[in-house]
Amino acid sequence: MEWGFIGGTGFCTVDDAGEPQAVETPYGQAVVYPVEMGGQQVAFLPRHGTKHGIPPHLINYRANIWALRELGVRRVLATASVGSLNANMQPGEYVVLTQFLDFTKGRPSTFFQEGGEVVHPDMTEPYCTALRQQLVHGAAELGRWLHPAGTYVCTEGPRFETAAEVTMFSQLGGDVVGMTGVPEAVLAREAGLCYATLAVVTNWAAAVGGAPLTHEEVSTEMARQIAAVKQVFREVVCQGQQGGCSCRRVTEDDG
Repeated sequence: MEWGFIGGTGFCTVDDAGEPQAVETPYGQAVVYPVEMGGQQVAFLPRHGTKHGIPPHLINYRANIWALRELGVRRVLATASVGSLNANMQPGEYVVLTQFLDFTKGRPSTFFQEGGEVVHPDMTEPYCTALRQQLVHGAAELGRWLHPAGTYVCTEGPRFETAAEVTMFSQLGGDVVGMTGVPEAVLAREAGLCYATLAVVTNWAAAVGGAPLTHEEVSTEMARQIAAVKQVFREVVCQGQQGGCSCRRVTEDDG
């Protein structure tokens, strides 16, 4: 399986998924489901589990990414439900993520452990430039407009952000906020995988929309978008690899 699909909130199951495959990794077990998409078999991995029972700060990101690579996956498309900090990015719209700001705290965030090789992966472009363009093109082919760039703020969770935090994130240049994008993107880069995220704006961030935040509104909006997002991903998989990138050249000698 060359393609992987990581489903976030609202994408915990896929109707035509095959039997689960448990993959043992040095970091624990990850469960992956084969799914037919665009004429190819794709490895579907529900980030929160099939019953959305794993909160953002307890997801085994290292096992998930390691398992995908172990299965031969080289290109990963991910979904993310996000709150908007940007008045131009409204609920129901899509954003192709281009940068992130990391405000996580206690998550294991690297495969490079103490006692091993000292490496410094380049994260200038944290999301695969080729896959990002394919998402934009795939959406256009389906007549679906999206924001081609956006900066994602990742918080620890599971709580939502305070109004003051949202103000700070906005002042720092954040466009949308979520809880799962890091270290997932970092580990994908360390593993040499092409990785891109299609974010779905499900709500306004704290104090932006003037109403208290609830998980229900996030899940409800994502449910509305499932079919369309799957169509975009299917279009990308049908395209195959388009253009080059440097995702597999992830480390440099510390020298």
